Amino acid sequence: MKHTVTCIPGDGIGPEITAVMKACVEATGVRIEWEEINVAWGDAQGNVAGIPRNLIDSIQKNRVAIKGPITTPVGKGYRSLNVTLRQMFDLYACLRPCKLYPGARTRYDRVDLVVVRENMEDLYKGIEYRSDDPVGIELREILDRRDGVRLTADTAVGIKAISRAGSERIARFAFEYARAHHRKKVTVVHKANIMKFTDGLFAESARSVAADYPDIPCEEILVDNLCMQLVARPEEFDVLLLPNLYGDIVSDLCAGLVGGLGLAPGANFGTNIAIFEATHGSAPKYAGSDRVNPGSLILSGVLMLEHLGEQPAARALESALARVVRDGKYVTYDFKQDRSDPSAVGTRGMGEAVIRELRRA
Repeated sequence: MKHTVTCIPGDGIGPEITAVMKACVEATGVRIEWEEINVAWGDAQGNVAGIPRNLIDSIQKNRVAIKGPITTPVGKGYRSLNVTLRQMFDLYACLRPCKLYPGARTRYDRVDLVVVRENMEDLYKGIEYRSDDPVGIELREILDRRDGVRLTADTAVGIKAISRAGSERIARFAFEYARAHHRKKVTVVHKANIMKFTDGLFAESARSVAADYPDIPCEEILVDNLCMQLVARPEEFDVLLLPNLYGDIVSDLCAGLVGGLGLAPGANFGTNIAIFEATHGSAPKYAGSDRVNPGSLILSGVLMLEHLGEQPAARALESALARVVRDGKYVTYDFKQDRSDPSAVGTRGMGEAVIRELRRA
């Protein structure tokens, strides 16, 4: 069976790692027709043309896409096109498995957990106002009149929006995933001791959904305590269910447990559309250097193959990458004890090693 997949190379190192991912996926023998369309990201002044119509049409038609990293400016310029794509297609569930592969540089012996992050709500809805914005000024005045909360005139305001419907559907996704993949428990992460109405609603909604899954143990933990526990005992966790902002932060922490973002895949699921992606940034200073680890996007390709129903190919590709990492010979510099080790290979070299392993199996 042939699958048609929308492919978004991105910018910075995106095109390099995307080319390697495509070659590795094709080496599994699965027939993929790639519709390659890139986004029009911003210029140095932060101007952005937006997401082209042909890309939107392609994703709507194919219902499966995979993308390299896309640069997002910090504190200025255009809004994240990654977030825009998720909201455009209502990709409400972000899945980020964090699994330790022997050979990766890490302080731990055993980590195998999955972050399930709500993707549409929370502070990432982008409802925020500058201190001099008329809406921001009005909000400060309302808070002063109604609650006696006095915010100074130089205060910017953001709104944390969490709904019951949004919380229940991400909780159901997490429990369905846990059941389908034979995971041992779901841990609901929040800060409801302080944010009693927003995080409190998220926790309450998750408890309600958990009652429908008596076969899957459910526990709760405060997000700050979780961070400490993850660093101390990551093997005690399995599926982590989090609101948007905490999920973003904790997924990067979990990536650090297994050797870094170079081995952390990502997937975003809606009702009938899925977009797979590298979880790291575009690293523009390394663009064209043939130096960076392609593992994150290769593993995202594994998740994509699973989604397409190509489980044997997915397992074969993951195993091939795992063998390359374990052997440690044909890996990029970040796997080496000394990051200047001259025996490190480049992006293409590591991808070629994965393909050799696939053909040898």
